Amino acid sequence: MPGLTLIAAPSPLLRAALALAAPPAAAHPPLVVPLEWHLSAAQAAVPLAQTETTPPPREGDTGADEPVNEIVVEGSYGPPKSDPLEQINEDSYRITQSVDQALVEPVTYAYRDGLPEPVRDGLGNVVRNLAEPSNALNFLLQGKVGKAFETLGRLAINTTLGVGGLFDVAGNKADLPYRRNGFANTMGFYGVGPGPYVYMPLVGATTLRDFIGNSLDQALLPYTVGEPFNRSEFAASYFVVNAIDRRLALDAELVEIRASDDPYVMRRETYLERRRREIAALKGEPVTGQETAPVPIEEPAPQGNLTVPERLQIRSVPPPEGR
Repeated sequence: MPGLTLIAAPSPLLRAALALAAPPAAAHPPLVVPLEWHLSAAQAAVPLAQTETTPPPREGDTGADEPVNEIVVEGSYGPPKSDPLEQINEDSYRITQSVDQALVEPVTYAYRDGLPEPVRDGLGNVVRNLAEPSNALNFLLQGKVGKAFETLGRLAINTTLGVGGLFDVAGNKADLPYRRNGFANTMGFYGVGPGPYVYMPLVGATTLRDFIGNSLDQALLPYTVGEPFNRSEFAASYFVVNAIDRRLALDAELVEIRASDDPYVMRRETYLERRRREIAALKGEPVTGQETAPVPIEEPAPQGNLTVPERLQIRSVPPPEGR
């Protein structure tokens, strides 16, 4: 059995030996203290003015806004409301004008220069005399009884004393002037609008209301009287003489229209303005505006599906008050 040996040692030496033999003590973890952070504190630390980017002031800039003169261009694209078929009507106008210059105009001038003036006046008087029944009827429909009876008096005098209307005896001797009227005027008198503008071959410038009214005027005698007004020979003769007579009456105006920058627009606006004035005079309303409306300013057509603006208005906008 082994023996136990006791060694006597001084106390400081024993503590040192025990300290070397003992395992190292576990290290304590570091103490973590949480920190609190708020956005308001950060915003307060940085001024708001420093967060915005402002352009540097220009040299000589006093800080006041300079007065600005603006050019505002106002316009609308597409056809005007009065002429929704503008492209078709313009094509019809150009074709009709080509035919007019090649055929109708030479025939009209030959008619004017080849026939003596009394003969031309006589044929024109006959055409106007045939329109008197429609004129008188429409004056009556409009409540203008006095003018209706005056028109009937013209018809009676010129048909008898004027040899079927060849001579305007009523106008020259009885002081009864010719007053043109028709169903188109009656419709306008009672508030029917002109409707869309149309330029038709053989008919020329018209509107839907005027086309319907003129058709009723021409159908009055054939359907109410009959022979000989319902014969094709009469209709053809009446159409030719009436068309040439109207063409001569419009000759000076057509020359002026052809010399304008946009003949089609000029013809349209001239016709619509004249009809507006005629209806206004028939109602007894004051007639305002010019006889010929100004031609709108046109610009080249842009590419794509946009059409030429109908009208461009350019105005200068003054600077605000106090500047």
